[in-house]
Amino acid sequence: MSHTRVSYDDVEPRAPGMHFLRDALDCDQLGFTVLDASAGWEGKEHDHSHDDQEEVYFLVDGAATLTIDGEDVPLDAGDAVRVPADAARELAFEEESQMIIAGAP
Repeated sequence: MSHTRVSYDDVEPRAPGMHFLRDALDCDQLGFTVLDASAGWEGKEHDHSHDDQEEVYFLVDGAATLTIDGEDVPLDAGDAVRVPADAARELAFEEESQMIIAGAP
């Protein structure tokens, strides 16, 4: 087969609201996550220096703050932000929101 198709609703969340689709899509190099965040959802600070993975955060709906190396970056629906692998990042959502996160080395 030349493609893989999956509905994120069919992928069991590995964290509250986080649907990691990399394995379900059989991706070798690309991480792809759909995040359905409730109001007040907060992620943990982390970086990807260990796997050299940059990430793009795309806010589909709602409002969020992405903190990058201590700098708060407010996001509105339609905003996209690229974060390099070695930068610390942390997400927080003020309201119910949906975000797509894609990452690759």
